[in-house]
Amino acid sequence: MQYKCSICGYVYDDAKEKVPFTDLPDSWKCPLCGAPKSAFEPLDTDVKKPAPAKAAVRLDEDMQKLSAGQLAALFTNLARGCEKQYKPEESKLFREIADFFTAAMPDVSDASMDSLIALLRADVEEYYPNAKSTAQENQDRGAQRICVWGDKVTRMMYSLAERYKAEGETMLQGMEVWVCTVCGFIYIGEKAPDLCPVCKVPSWKFEKITGRA
Repeated sequence: MQYKCSICGYVYDDAKEKVPFTDLPDSWKCPLCGAPKSAFEPLDTDVKKPAPAKAAVRLDEDMQKLSAGQLAALFTNLARGCEKQYKPEESKLFREIADFFTAAMPDVSDASMDSLIALLRADVEEYYPNAKSTAQENQDRGAQRICVWGDKVTRMMYSLAERYKAEGETMLQGMEVWVCTVCGFIYIGEKAPDLCPVCKVPSWKFEKITGRA
């Protein structure tokens, strides 16, 4: 049997390893990206996951309106895009707009870990399958690529959130938090990975998150 990491694509082959995958402890993690055992899926053709139900795409008024937080994220991404294209003046302007909307963001009513996990689970189980289906139907290769990256990054955040809920601060002892500046992948380790497991950029594209309490 072979099992593939749904985040970075690492394949665990029972025939080549000393311990069968099913006998690995639940605490085992992907040696490449650090994803939990639960993020692996069997590769055997006889074991297929059911295709997600195809939901009808409906665009109502609420979906056509962006919140202050969504606008802040949008303009932050535009600023980063300009920065990567060596357009500092445009990047600065987009960051100023992003800061304006960030300041206008209301306080989150429920900032609990359970609430965050529920939102990430909904993204993994509902949002990305529907978004991928829509992108494929419209043959939008750019959107498909974004969905692939976004799905992998969100799966990693989901697994990290569940792990943090179970382990607390002990999960971060002796470790650093690294974020890929290209795709947003989060990695927990003493140093950044040599290559991003999602978008394959080198380690110097990772930023270390500092200032944790």
